[in-house]
Amino acid sequence: MQTNEQLKTLVKQKYSEIALQDKETNQSSCCGSGACSTEVYNIMSEDYSELGGYSPDADLGLGCGLPTQFAKIQQGNTVIDLGAGAGNDCFIARREAGETGKVIGIDFTPAMIERARENADKLGYNNVEFRLGDIEKMPVGGNVADVVVSNCVLNLVPDKDRVMKEIFRVLKAGGHFSISDIVLEGTLPGKLREAAEMYAGCVSGAIEKQQYLQLIIDNGFKNMTVQKEKAIHIPDDILGNYLSAEEIAAFRSGTNGIYSITVYAEKPCCAPGCC
Repeated sequence: MQTNEQLKTLVKQKYSEIALQDKETNQSSCCGSGACSTEVYNIMSEDYSELGGYSPDADLGLGCGLPTQFAKIQQGNTVIDLGAGAGNDCFIARREAGETGKVIGIDFTPAMIERARENADKLGYNNVEFRLGDIEKMPVGGNVADVVVSNCVLNLVPDKDRVMKEIFRVLKAGGHFSISDIVLEGTLPGKLREAAEMYAGCVSGAIEKQQYLQLIIDNGFKNMTVQKEKAIHIPDDILGNYLSAEEIAAFRSGTNGIYSITVYAEKPCCAPGCC
């Protein structure tokens, strides 16, 4: 069993490599045509290209939803993006927040921060900034954000409860979040949970859906809503790296499932300490 710090190091190493690649390279297959699913982290991504503010240079194909589409961002809002990557969700959030808004992207991978800053400079955005830091201890003051968004990142964080507490801390009273993430129904086979690539690919770090939603409630959020949910199919050629044919068949025939959800919740207007 790896420690939390070992898991963080693993994720940082993997996403440092990804930061140096383009979307096509990240999504290319072993045969160069998309027919072979050699990487886990790109099988869940959705199409951003129709959203306002979309920047192809910032899209590494790493997300599992479109949280900014559901985030109810208003002109002038301050938005924080957890696990900002190359800046894709930040730039879409900026389109919604406008010139009077502010967007802060947080990522703990230096290579991602560097790439995101380069993208922001190319676009000429002066109200989008990127901060290097751990989302378990955000480099942001309390009660500063109107909206928090995140796209397929909390899976990569060992202490999800700590992140929920941090989201509550940085949100203003009455603020809200919209987060896309991976959750489970049932349990993953042990070999998948132990596989390093599967962790960096957002799958084996997933927890049960009800446990995930309960964490949100337990941390004081209200009016929680699952805005979108879809099943994630892991191709056999990926599963074959970890499971035998018989184990794959058993996994397919069971009640286990992997899902992408986008969940919304609000920080109460009269939370303790904010009134």
